[in-house]
Amino acid sequence: MKDNTKNTLKYYWGAMANHKVTGWVLTLGVIFGAILDSVVPILSKNFFNVLYDGGVKDVVLMRLMQILVFIAIIKFVRWLLWRIASFTINFFESRSMVDLSRQCFDYLQKHSFSYFSNNFPGSIVKKHKSFINTFEFLIDQLFFEIIPGVVSVIVMIFVLAKVNIFLGWGMFGWMVVFLLINWWFTKYKLKFDIQRSEAETATSGLLSDTISNNINIKLFNGYIYESDTYGNLSLNLHKIRKFTWDMGAIFYGFQSFLMLVLEVLILYFSVRLWQRDMLTVGDFVLIQSYLFSAVMLVWDFGRVMMKIYERLADAEEMTVILNLPHQIVDSNNAKKLTIRRGEVRFENVSFKYEDGDDVVKNLNLTISPGQTVALVGMSGSGKSTITKLLLRLYDVTSGRILVDGKDITTITQDSLRKNISLVPQDPILFHRSLMENIRYGKVDSSDEEVIKAAKLAYCDEFISRLKDGYNSTVGDRGIKLSGGERQRVAIARAILKNSPILVLDEATSSLDSESEKYIQKSLTNLMKNKTVLIIAHRLSTIKKADRIIVISKKKIVEDGTHAELINNKKGIYRKLWGIQVGGFIK
Repeated sequence: MKDNTKNTLKYYWGAMANHKVTGWVLTLGVIFGAILDSVVPILSKNFFNVLYDGGVKDVVLMRLMQILVFIAIIKFVRWLLWRIASFTINFFESRSMVDLSRQCFDYLQKHSFSYFSNNFPGSIVKKHKSFINTFEFLIDQLFFEIIPGVVSVIVMIFVLAKVNIFLGWGMFGWMVVFLLINWWFTKYKLKFDIQRSEAETATSGLLSDTISNNINIKLFNGYIYESDTYGNLSLNLHKIRKFTWDMGAIFYGFQSFLMLVLEVLILYFSVRLWQRDMLTVGDFVLIQSYLFSAVMLVWDFGRVMMKIYERLADAEEMTVILNLPHQIVDSNNAKKLTIRRGEVRFENVSFKYEDGDDVVKNLNLTISPGQTVALVGMSGSGKSTITKLLLRLYDVTSGRILVDGKDITTITQDSLRKNISLVPQDPILFHRSLMENIRYGKVDSSDEEVIKAAKLAYCDEFISRLKDGYNSTVGDRGIKLSGGERQRVAIARAILKNSPILVLDEATSSLDSESEKYIQKSLTNLMKNKTVLIIAHRLSTIKKADRIIVISKKKIVEDGTHAELINNKKGIYRKLWGIQVGGFIK
């Protein structure tokens, strides 16, 4: 917990360090503005002393006017400094937030496929937002509350010590005690603030999950169950939130009592000094002004520190993400992959999830350049996992995967994935236009190239019927499109990418028979001169594959062409073919 707070502040400091000049202008403006704020009561003291001492009215009036001119000049300069600070912080804070947000985004996106599989998107977004919002709050408080407050208090103590040493040291001692108590309480309360933030994240995560799965709630009559679950989480949040608020209310009461004691003691001591002719009327004005300001500053400082630690508790969840090492990383001397042949080789590859059994075990498979190989088998046999290992979404548990003779752990992830096009079984699209979604295969492509790819994937036929055509947005995860339409968009994206290695993971599973006929034609063109790996349940789509690999019980049990495998009367492939084409085989 303590390290997380330090690390959070370290990230914030790193963002500010990118704008040192602006930061120094802001800091100096705030410091000198605060000093001038504290000088005005000193001039007010002289004003009332001159007024109280009396004398020749013209002389007194001239001295009073001189003091008023000084007050006006100081107030104007102070106003000017604060205006400079206000405009400077607008740039300094917002630009630092951009840097910080980009840093979080970049680090977050490099977490592994499994990380995003195990975390709610809504919770991650909440953590990112809290991290940035905390920085904004912290900077505002630092430059508009903490720095001016500290400077003002130092000036006040110094001036009061000049008036009377006991007044200065008395206020200094009281402030030290007050701030130490405040610091201790704030640190003690931090662990409960973290619990509150975690409870808020849990409710945000469930809210996100239910919004994404609203159709399931409707179809399975899950409204009452989900409402009760959310209600229980909200009630838990209420309890910890109320507890932290009550702790704050109790301590605010204690702070108020300490301030009451300070005010009474300072004024009583001042009266006793005045009785001994050790204070003037102007001194009384100065003390009263400083006392009121000091009480408010210290009160605000205590409140601000408590709020800062509450916000830091919110930010720490994102800090944990930033401190979590990436599971899949490039080696220090990773090279860019350049495909010359397109051979893919699996050598004794095994893989298992954490605390799970092997999904793939001792897999040995070579796909020759330009060859089309199909993987078939029962659900759960590890076919899709093999494609994820090839794309290095997971790292193998043992063995190695080579592309053109190069171990994929020795090449950069970006260059590996640039050379592999994937059409997944359930393509997920961005909540953007169709033009943007297809262009994602090659972000620098022209509109004409996008439209050409769409026509080859037979997307143009349904896109042309939409009101906004290629500028039509597809909704969250592509929900506005049918499954077959999403599949065709994904194929168009792969056509546009035109990588030398192609992976089709049930690429035609969501298509009707008519659409599949057209897609098979476009895939035939797409697959020319490419190394192709096909994951298929519909065996009719892979009859023309150069090789068909049958996987059962985590290993290869059959390898051959369709004609060879269909003639193996005891083979698994023949049995699967019989189920799909000729009915169940007894």
